[in-house]
Amino acid sequence: MDAEIEVLRVGDPGAPPLGALDPDILNYLHSKQCALVTDNRTSMPEHLAAHIAAGRHHGGIFWIRPTTSFKALVNALFMIWATTKAQEWVDCTDWLPY
Repeated sequence: MDAEIEVLRVGDPGAPPLGALDPDILNYLHSKQCALVTDNRTSMPEHLAAHIAAGRHHGGIFWIRPTTSFKALVNALFMIWATTKAQEWVDCTDWLPY
């Protein structure tokens, strides 16, 4: 069986609704153990610190560099998906592209 990747956007069915607050998104990540790709460097870091301090987890957070093209982002995400396991990213954060 081929490995699959599921990509959801905030607002998609099964994902937090559009306008969801950072703590709600982080709680979603905790419950689903999925990763987040975000450019929110304004409020998310503070909420992430509180989330971790409360003993909650996430499946990884990837911060998008401001100058990242869509192609570079997709290539970086594909490389991560193809060469690592989801468990390696639990509670880790990193910048994309590298």
